[in-house]
Amino acid sequence: MCLTNPNLFVVSGGPGSGKSTVLHELAKRGFPFVSQVARQIIQEQIQAGGTALPWGDQEAYTRLMLQRSIESYLEYTPALQPMFSDRGIPDTLCYARLIGLRDDGFIQDACRRFRYAPLVFLAPPWKEILRNG
Repeated sequence: MCLTNPNLFVVSGGPGSGKSTVLHELAKRGFPFVSQVARQIIQEQIQAGGTALPWGDQEAYTRLMLQRSIESYLEYTPALQPMFSDRGIPDTLCYARLIGLRDDGFIQDACRRFRYAPLVFLAPPWKEILRNG
């Protein structure tokens, strides 16, 4: 099964690259967006005392991130109007490779099965806007 959501545009980039700032500005102009799941997972894991965290059980965190990314994708498919996603399923694959996860075939499969709009917006690092908190 392959699903395509041509109205769901991914905004990707590293921490502090301005993704959230751009997405909130787009929302002010009438373009809805889907929040990133990674931030939600971290908050939930900390509150629950869980270990599926980037500085804890990275494999469990990756699997949870993939699961939540797929759920988010399905929740907003089909998108009847253009909307944006703060990161997407392919970002999970990038993270898995960054941490050296040995078996990422299940993530590659998800990337093939759940397709976003073909145009992806990549936010480059932007040191001047990085803020903590």
